Amino acid sequence: MDPKTATRYSKFLSQHLRHQPEAIGLTLQAGGWVAVADLLAACAAHGYPLTRDELDDLVEDSDKQRFAYDEAGQRLRAQQGHSVAVNLELVPATPPAVLYHGTAPAALPAIRATGLQKMSRHHVHLTADEATARRVGQRRGRPVLLAVNAAAWHAAGGVFYRSGNGVWLTEAVPPQYLEGLDA
Repeated sequence: MDPKTATRYSKFLSQHLRHQPEAIGLTLQAGGWVAVADLLAACAAHGYPLTRDELDDLVEDSDKQRFAYDEAGQRLRAQQGHSVAVNLELVPATPPAVLYHGTAPAALPAIRATGLQKMSRHHVHLTADEATARRVGQRRGRPVLLAVNAAAWHAAGGVFYRSGNGVWLTEAVPPQYLEGLDA
Protein backbone atom coordinates (compact mmCIF):
# COMPACT_ATOMS: atom_id res chain seq x y z
CA MET A 1 0.00 0.00 0.00
CA ASP A 2 1.44 3.36 -0.97
CA PRO A 3 2.03 5.90 1.85
CA LYS A 4 -0.83 8.21 0.84
CA THR A 5 -3.34 5.33 0.82
CA ALA A 6 -1.94 3.99 4.09
CA THR A 7 -2.48 7.40 5.72
CA ARG A 8 -6.05 7.54 4.43
CA TYR A 9 -6.81 4.05 5.76
CA SER A 10 -5.11 4.78 9.09
CA LYS A 11 -7.27 7.89 9.53
CA PHE A 12 -10.37 5.85 8.71
CA LEU A 13 -9.44 3.24 11.30
CA SER A 14 -8.64 5.91 13.90
CA GLN A 15 -11.95 7.64 13.33
CA HIS A 16 -13.96 4.47 13.73
CA LEU A 17 -11.98 2.72 16.46
CA ARG A 18 -11.74 5.87 18.61
CA HIS A 19 -14.75 8.04 17.87
CA GLN A 20 -17.50 6.49 15.73
CA PRO A 21 -17.46 2.69 15.70
CA GLU A 22 -21.24 2.60 15.29
CA ALA A 23 -21.00 4.59 12.03
CA ILE A 24 -19.63 1.48 10.33
CA GLY A 25 -21.62 -1.03 12.37
CA LEU A 26 -19.02 -1.86 15.00
CA THR A 27 -19.42 -2.17 18.75
CA LEU A 28 -16.30 -1.92 20.87
CA GLN A 29 -15.89 -4.80 23.29
CA ALA A 30 -14.43 -4.45 26.79
CA GLY A 31 -10.96 -2.98 26.50
CA GLY A 32 -11.88 -1.22 23.25
CA TRP A 33 -11.39 -4.37 21.21
CA VAL A 34 -13.13 -5.26 17.97
CA ALA A 35 -12.88 -8.60 16.19
CA VAL A 36 -10.55 -8.34 13.19
CA ALA A 37 -13.01 -10.20 10.96
CA ASP A 38 -15.76 -7.72 11.88
CA LEU A 39 -13.44 -4.76 11.30
CA LEU A 40 -12.34 -5.99 7.87
CA ALA A 41 -15.97 -6.61 6.84
CA ALA A 42 -17.03 -3.14 8.06
CA CYS A 43 -14.13 -1.47 6.26
CA ALA A 44 -15.00 -3.23 3.00
CA ALA A 45 -18.69 -2.36 3.35
CA HIS A 46 -17.76 1.33 3.70
CA GLY A 47 -15.35 1.66 0.78
CA TYR A 48 -12.11 0.81 2.57
CA PRO A 49 -11.42 -2.80 1.62
CA LEU A 50 -8.41 -4.27 3.42
CA THR A 51 -6.84 -7.69 3.49
CA ARG A 52 -5.53 -9.05 6.77
CA ASP A 53 -1.98 -8.60 5.45
CA GLU A 54 -2.66 -4.94 4.64
CA LEU A 55 -4.14 -4.41 8.09
CA ASP A 56 -1.07 -6.06 9.63
CA ASP A 57 1.15 -3.66 7.66
CA LEU A 58 -0.90 -0.63 8.77
CA VAL A 59 -0.64 -1.69 12.41
CA GLU A 60 3.07 -2.50 12.18
CA ASP A 61 4.09 0.55 10.11
CA SER A 62 2.09 3.18 12.03
CA ASP A 63 4.62 5.79 13.12
CA LYS A 64 2.74 6.36 16.37
CA GLN A 65 1.72 2.72 16.85
CA ARG A 66 -1.92 3.83 17.11
CA PHE A 67 -3.33 0.31 16.98
CA ALA A 68 -2.62 -2.97 18.75
CA TYR A 69 -3.67 -6.57 18.37
CA ASP A 70 -4.63 -8.72 21.34
CA GLU A 71 -2.32 -11.60 22.24
CA ALA A 72 -4.13 -14.00 19.92
CA GLY A 73 -4.11 -11.53 17.02
CA GLN A 74 -7.88 -11.88 16.63
CA ARG A 75 -8.92 -8.46 17.96
CA LEU A 76 -7.67 -4.93 17.32
CA ARG A 77 -8.05 -1.66 19.18
CA ALA A 78 -6.86 1.90 19.13
CA GLN A 79 -4.25 2.39 21.86
CA GLN A 80 -5.72 5.67 23.18
CA GLY A 81 -7.48 8.86 22.11
CA HIS A 82 -11.06 7.62 22.35
CA SER A 83 -13.99 9.99 22.64
CA VAL A 84 -16.53 7.14 22.94
CA ALA A 85 -17.17 5.46 26.26
CA VAL A 86 -14.68 2.63 26.60
CA ASN A 87 -12.58 1.21 29.41
CA LEU A 88 -9.17 0.40 27.98
CA GLU A 89 -8.37 -1.55 31.14
CA LEU A 90 -5.13 0.36 31.66
CA VAL A 91 -3.15 -0.18 34.86
CA PRO A 92 -1.88 2.83 36.86
CA ALA A 93 1.87 3.35 36.47
CA THR A 94 4.54 5.56 37.99
CA PRO A 95 5.53 8.19 35.42
CA PRO A 96 9.02 9.54 34.78
CA ALA A 97 9.83 12.78 36.62
CA VAL A 98 9.06 14.96 33.61
CA LEU A 99 6.66 14.43 30.74
CA TYR A 100 5.88 16.72 27.80
CA HIS A 101 2.82 17.98 25.98
CA GLY A 102 2.82 19.79 22.65
CA THR A 103 0.13 22.33 21.89
CA ALA A 104 -0.64 25.45 19.90
CA PRO A 105 -0.09 29.02 21.16
CA ALA A 106 -3.84 29.73 21.02
CA ALA A 107 -4.43 27.12 23.73
CA LEU A 108 -2.05 28.71 26.26
CA PRO A 109 -4.47 31.14 27.98
CA ALA A 110 -6.86 28.31 28.82
CA ILE A 111 -4.02 26.00 29.83
CA ARG A 112 -2.54 28.66 32.11
CA ALA A 113 -5.96 29.13 33.74
CA THR A 114 -7.11 25.53 34.16
CA GLY A 115 -4.15 23.29 33.25
CA LEU A 116 -4.28 20.50 30.70
CA GLN A 117 -7.77 19.08 30.28
CA LYS A 118 -8.80 15.91 28.46
CA MET A 119 -11.51 17.80 26.55
CA SER A 120 -13.59 15.26 24.56
CA ARG A 121 -11.10 12.43 25.07
CA HIS A 122 -10.65 10.09 28.00
CA HIS A 123 -7.22 11.40 28.98
CA VAL A 124 -4.60 14.08 28.47
CA HIS A 125 -1.83 12.65 26.27
CA LEU A 126 1.78 13.13 27.35
CA THR A 127 5.14 11.84 26.17
CA ALA A 128 8.55 11.31 27.71
CA ASP A 129 10.10 12.63 24.48
CA GLU A 130 10.40 16.37 23.77
CA ALA A 131 10.67 15.86 20.00
CA THR A 132 7.42 13.90 19.89
CA ALA A 133 5.62 16.60 21.89
CA ARG A 134 6.89 19.27 19.48
CA ARG A 135 5.66 17.25 16.48
CA VAL A 136 2.23 16.93 18.08
CA GLY A 137 2.16 20.67 18.74
CA GLN A 138 3.06 21.41 15.11
CA ARG A 139 -0.25 20.05 13.85
CA ARG A 140 -1.74 23.53 14.29
CA GLY A 141 1.23 25.75 13.43
CA ARG A 142 4.10 26.83 15.65
CA PRO A 143 4.40 24.34 18.52
CA VAL A 144 4.50 25.18 22.20
CA LEU A 145 6.23 22.67 24.44
CA LEU A 146 4.91 22.22 27.97
CA ALA A 147 6.92 20.35 30.59
CA VAL A 148 4.81 18.49 33.12
CA ASN A 149 6.23 17.91 36.58
CA ALA A 150 4.81 14.41 36.54
CA ALA A 151 6.62 13.30 39.69
CA ALA A 152 5.07 16.11 41.75
CA TRP A 153 1.59 15.62 40.24
CA HIS A 154 1.82 11.87 40.86
CA ALA A 155 2.95 12.46 44.47
CA ALA A 156 -0.03 14.80 44.92
CA GLY A 157 -2.47 12.13 43.74
CA GLY A 158 -2.40 12.37 39.95
CA VAL A 159 -2.96 8.97 38.39
CA PHE A 160 -0.99 8.04 35.29
CA TYR A 161 -1.32 5.21 32.80
CA ARG A 162 1.01 4.13 30.01
CA SER A 163 -0.63 2.88 26.85
CA GLY A 164 0.82 0.06 24.79
CA ASN A 165 2.57 2.50 22.47
CA GLY A 166 4.26 4.44 25.27
CA VAL A 167 1.91 7.42 25.47
CA TRP A 168 1.38 8.58 29.05
CA LEU A 169 -2.21 9.32 30.00
CA THR A 170 -3.79 11.18 32.91
CA GLU A 171 -7.21 12.74 33.57
CA ALA A 172 -5.85 16.30 33.79
CA VAL A 173 -2.76 18.28 34.80
CA PRO A 174 -3.38 21.27 37.08
CA PRO A 175 -1.51 24.43 36.04
CA GLN A 176 0.86 24.36 39.02
CA TYR A 177 2.46 21.21 37.59
CA LEU A 178 3.23 22.81 34.22
CA GLU A 179 6.62 24.31 33.62
CA GLY A 180 8.49 26.00 30.81
CA LEU A 181 5.53 27.41 28.91
CA ASP A 182 7.54 28.59 25.93
CA ALA A 183 5.24 31.30 24.70
